[in-house]
Amino acid sequence: MSAAEDVAAAMPELAGWIGRKRVVEERIALAAVRRIAGTFDLDPDAFREGSEIPSHWFNLFFSDVARHSAIGPDGHPRKGEFLPPIPLPRRMGAGRRVQVHGALRVGDDATKTVEVAGIAPKAARSGTIVVLTMRHTITARGQTLAVDEFDAIYREAVPPGAASTTTAPIPAPTGAAWSDTTLLDPVQVFRYGAITWNAHRIHYDADYTRGTEGYPGVVMNGGLTMHLLLDSALKRAPGALRGFSARLMRPLFVGDTARFEGTAEGNTLRAWVADKDGHQAAEMTAEFGA
Repeated sequence: MSAAEDVAAAMPELAGWIGRKRVVEERIALAAVRRIAGTFDLDPDAFREGSEIPSHWFNLFFSDVARHSAIGPDGHPRKGEFLPPIPLPRRMGAGRRVQVHGALRVGDDATKTVEVAGIAPKAARSGTIVVLTMRHTITARGQTLAVDEFDAIYREAVPPGAASTTTAPIPAPTGAAWSDTTLLDPVQVFRYGAITWNAHRIHYDADYTRGTEGYPGVVMNGGLTMHLLLDSALKRAPGALRGFSARLMRPLFVGDTARFEGTAEGNTLRAWVADKDGHQAAEMTAEFGA
């Protein structure tokens, strides 16, 4: 059967996953917070028991921990245990929409409620895709601190020797009020993957990335791209972060240099990433309170 037929045949089972929930518990440990701080070039010793951590760090905790025997060939846990058994082999982050109500503190006993919010098959330039939306609700101290809807795209395999299809390039916006030129550092990518327990091989295994996934080199972690773009915006924040939405548009590659740029409009910051060729690779809108 074709990929489209495989997905259509799987949809009755996949529909049964929508609404499924599970809870992941984690203590926000001081040692973990200090490792995160160091990874993002902050002073680890600035954090103590009870310290409030940046509100967008919630997604650096609560990783799914699969047994090694349950890992698939791409480095992700095999489908059907933590995530729905979508019958397409390639998975990449695509974007997120986040509401922020508060921040975690060092020492919190916190929970993440994971819900399958949507499974949507679509036709794209690369063939059949499925968009999986997961809703993550973060709670601690009896409060909801964040609600994060995260989209991942599942794609067809790349024919042997072929290049991965990507979105048609568009120029990055002009008129930036700020611009941070950033090396997509392989060491930071490694440390970020260790913190988030992300073993997806496209982020460190160049032979696999080229030979199986059809990319020209090791792919920048999309979660890290969004984190760095938000950090760039937060340097110009007019108030407390209330929420943000982000979309990944084109892959970035480890070792390249990218520009993290944006503009301010009142309590809203609009930001984007320009790759080494000046193409727009990501976009974000962040909202701030007084």
